[in-house]
Amino acid sequence: MAERKAAVASRVGLHARPASIFAEAAGEIPLEVTIALEGEPAEEAMDASSILSLMSLGASHGDVVVLRAEGDGAEDALETLAKIIETDHDAE
Repeated sequence: MAERKAAVASRVGLHARPASIFAEAAGEIPLEVTIALEGEPAEEAMDASSILSLMSLGASHGDVVVLRAEGDGAEDALETLAKIIETDHDAE
C-alpha cells in the first residue's frame, strides 16, 4: 500500500473550496484513496473522494494528513493529490 503525507496549506483548512477541489480529483482516480489525520489508525481513514468525509475530518491549516492507496499508479496518484492539499486554494 502506498502512503503519502501532506500538510494542509489552505488557510481555512480542508473545508469548502479546498475539500471540493480535492474530492473531485480523488474521485477521478481509478483507485480507492483514503485520508486520515496523521496519528489516526489506518482503519479509521475516510474515503478521500467524499466531500462530507473531508469536511468531517476537521483538518486545519498546517495539519498533516496521510493519504493511502493500493494498486497500479498509486504512488503517482497520491503525489498528485498531495500537491492539491499542499496548495493554498484560498490565495488563488
